Amino acid sequence: MMESGLVRFVTAVGLAGLLAGCTTPSGRPDYTANGALIGGASGAAIGALADRRAPGAGALIGGAAGLIAGGLIGHSMDRQAEERERSMPPPVYYAPPPAYYPPPPGPPPSINDIKAMTRSGLGDDVIIGQIINTRAVYNLDANALIDLHNAGVSQKVIAYMVNTANTVVAQAPPAPRTETVVVAPGPDYVWVDGEWVWDGGTWVWIGGRWSLPPYRHAVWIRVHWERGPHGWHRAGGHWG
Repeated sequence: MMESGLVRFVTAVGLAGLLAGCTTPSGRPDYTANGALIGGASGAAIGALADRRAPGAGALIGGAAGLIAGGLIGHSMDRQAEERERSMPPPVYYAPPPAYYPPPPGPPPSINDIKAMTRSGLGDDVIIGQIINTRAVYNLDANALIDLHNAGVSQKVIAYMVNTANTVVAQAPPAPRTETVVVAPGPDYVWVDGEWVWDGGTWVWIGGRWSLPPYRHAVWIRVHWERGPHGWHRAGGHWG
């Protein structure tokens, strides 16, 4: 009974060993080599136990038989593994889309640039959007205002240019208007709320618009008017 149990134990160890041990250069288990090694070792042990009178001869015969049998079984398993590998579809690798970075806004438009854009027929919202994106600041005197007006620049654009400076107004601005947000021209645009601006004599409403941030993750700081000791002054209205 002890010998029979030992035989079964050695056989179980040999079969389990087929799942581990030597590997091919590609990393797959080498069942032929594993089978030959385990079959030879198991066969030698079983042969020695089977022939108690000549254990050396029994081990030699059993080891040779186990080596051959284990190698054949392992070779069959290698062939099956190779067939499975050939039948598997090649892996597919998906590259993530490249990140989009908006182009830099460029230098702020000068007064001559504003006049040139007006002559080219660009709309007020486009010109104002360029002023916003570049965070341009204008300190306009009376001559500059007259020059812009004579060049055909609209009152809406002139009013916005005036308000880029730290203008102080004695009169409180009206309540903000309710606006309808239209569809964005692209996924990276940010809605800029409309605002009241002071053109030097009255309040002018500048409608809301979609604007492209000057850099990635930029946040629009909304415009609001704050009351100070000398009157109302504009705050916000820039990218942060």
